[in-house]
Amino acid sequence: MTENIDSYIEEVESFNSGNQDEIEQFRIKFLSKKGIISTLFTQLKDVPADQKKEFGQRLNLLKNKATDKVKILKEQSVSSAQEPVVDDLTSPPEPLPLGTRHPVSIVRNEIIDIFSKIGFTISEGPEIEDDWHVFSGLNFPDEHPARDMQDTFFIEKNPDILLRTHTSSVQIRVMENEKPPIRKIFPGRVFRNEVISARAHCIFHQVEGLYIDKNVSFADLKQTLLFFAKEMFGENTQIRLRPAFFPFTEPSAEMDVSCTICKGKGCNVCKYTGFLEILGCGMVDPNVLESSDISSVEYTGFAFGMGIERVAMLKYHINDLRLFFENDTRFLNQFKGDIT
Repeated sequence: MTENIDSYIEEVESFNSGNQDEIEQFRIKFLSKKGIISTLFTQLKDVPADQKKEFGQRLNLLKNKATDKVKILKEQSVSSAQEPVVDDLTSPPEPLPLGTRHPVSIVRNEIIDIFSKIGFTISEGPEIEDDWHVFSGLNFPDEHPARDMQDTFFIEKNPDILLRTHTSSVQIRVMENEKPPIRKIFPGRVFRNEVISARAHCIFHQVEGLYIDKNVSFADLKQTLLFFAKEMFGENTQIRLRPAFFPFTEPSAEMDVSCTICKGKGCNVCKYTGFLEILGCGMVDPNVLESSDISSVEYTGFAFGMGIERVAMLKYHINDLRLFFENDTRFLNQFKGDIT
């Protein structure tokens, strides 16, 4: 059995490399828990008594030589890597890979551009908010389910401080500080305590809009949203408005657009209906206007809110919301051509 050890000793003595990966593979082969030397030590009990002494001596020699070899080669590799490199100033610069905007940022900017064409400007607000701006100022009753812990992230169990669940909170801040006419959109990140799936996430992005002036009607809302849908998804895009309920608008509706992923045939993203809900909307409830000291007799208005990820899914034919948050460069590199 000592012949095998002698052959391993010769292999160790002849090994030479300056590559860190090759040195590590050599170490694993001989010195790891499942390596050659460890295996030979387990075989020591089966060696005849008259050969154990010689076998053990040769095995210890192999172990010492392998350990020394790894130590020396690693030191040489490190020292060579630390040697100063003399730059050749005449050589061309190394090309640096270009990054790209995230698809959520691309779509966010496009939404802003579309609404800016019809006079909407931007306002932003804090992500950590109070109950008044997220719920009470928007006509949410005390018993509304959105106040429950299953939907809202509260800060340190304080029922008055929370992560905003929608950017509607910025609408209240604008109405408190500005007088009509108001025509603004509110892009930003929001948080909800939801189960992460292909269609939902605990963090996502919204763009909400608010228009308050004299004689604003539901027809103005419909035409505004139809203009947006056709600008974003193409001239042939269809929309449909379905009656809904929101505490801060009356009447309220949910707007669907024809699914661009399946072309209306039905898929898992649109739940096989051919349409995908992208936003909620409605006429601003008079209580919301009055709570911000805006006369509901003199002024009317409409509001809407959409998820940016949902719009991006339709625009780029993406069927899993989680892809936006996984930072997979293979996914992100697909958007290099779009720098909006």
